[in-house]
Amino acid sequence: MKDLPAPIVPGVWLRQIFTAKEAAEGGIVRRKVRDVDRIIGRSTFEAELRRRGFHAVENAGQFVIFCNQSPVRVLC
Repeated sequence: MKDLPAPIVPGVWLRQIFTAKEAAEGGIVRRKVRDVDRIIGRSTFEAELRRRGFHAVENAGQFVIFCNQSPVRVLC
């Protein structure tokens, strides 16, 4: 019988997003919308973005997270 993966701990999962190398350097990371909704919920995700002063956009089932406080401008 195959071992099951360890359960995902919401706080740990959220922390891992923002401690990833790209995020720590003020870059961009992306996560699947379904994972955010399933693991931590959209309201918790949005609250964490606001707390950090970060922005995110949603497209094609992905959140693109801008891990800095610079303004975001959608061109088209």
